[in-house]
Amino acid sequence: MIICSASRHLLLLAGTVGTLAVAVCPAAAQQTPAAPEAPPPWAQGRPDTAIGAKLAPIVPPPLPTAADKLPTAKLKAPKGFKIEVYASGLANARSLRQGDKGTVFVSSRIVDKVYAITDQAGRHEVKTIYSGLYRPNGLAFANGTLYIAELAKISKVEKIEDNLDNPPKPVGIYDDLPKDEAHGWKFLTLGPDNKLYFNVGAPCNICMPSPAHAQLRRINLDGSSPEVVARGIRQVVGMDWHPVLGQLYFTENSRDWLSEDIPEDKLNRLTQPGKDRSSGGGARVTNSPSPSRYWGRIQPHSACDSIPATCSRRNTATQFSSHATAPGIGPRNSAATSR
Repeated sequence: MIICSASRHLLLLAGTVGTLAVAVCPAAAQQTPAAPEAPPPWAQGRPDTAIGAKLAPIVPPPLPTAADKLPTAKLKAPKGFKIEVYASGLANARSLRQGDKGTVFVSSRIVDKVYAITDQAGRHEVKTIYSGLYRPNGLAFANGTLYIAELAKISKVEKIEDNLDNPPKPVGIYDDLPKDEAHGWKFLTLGPDNKLYFNVGAPCNICMPSPAHAQLRRINLDGSSPEVVARGIRQVVGMDWHPVLGQLYFTENSRDWLSEDIPEDKLNRLTQPGKDRSSGGGARVTNSPSPSRYWGRIQPHSACDSIPATCSRRNTATQFSSHATAPGIGPRNSAATSR
């Protein structure tokens, strides 16, 4: 044992031990500095000049807004549509799916609930059919069965519309999923191949994700045969199928902290699931003045630049303004959507 505080007298008497003490103690005194604490996922990529800015994710209100306080008059709709309140009192409503008997199922992302809206002689009644779920953001409906995608689990409930007053416990069908909070909530949709499609987001603002992140997957309705159908996708916030072409459209949020104007959020199209040519989560973007500063964009193939129906990969159908965060998508069965 070497005591660095030994006196000169002791060092002289110790001889060799004293020499060793002189050689070792200065090295021991040079401790490796502690690594700086990693920023939270939403702050990754934040420039030093913005560290003092009071910017952070906005927390949704804890209670639903009263129907007479909803700003519907300020919302704009395409020609031929109008906006009105269908039901109220649903906290943090996120995804909508309609059952075979007309029930509208509503998910939530922040709270733990799934709701059902039924038509009772022209009056829309809201029921809370499930509580205690963890980020039950994604919903799908097929053949009388409701599918619920939580943060790290997908479950099903058979014959749900026959049991709205006493709904059975959801039965898990798939849970081989990451448990990251950042971009971890799932959107769920039923494909024309009768498979469930869902997203696994990147666990960060900007990073190189693991092979289990930043992708779209599909499974059979019983949870079997999981398959990755597209990679290099940062954060999906809504997806649905073209009613004529059977192609998957999905919105995608781009990274933060680069500027208020770039990168643009996107509406993507997957024309042939499973044949995406992306090279992974770090695929290069081409609409950027500095591609290395972007994340999760597929370099368009020349044959896909005009987005023809024959493209065999994911491509960008349109771009939104930066930070638009388009939170939903739905088809309209008309000639306008058959391109």
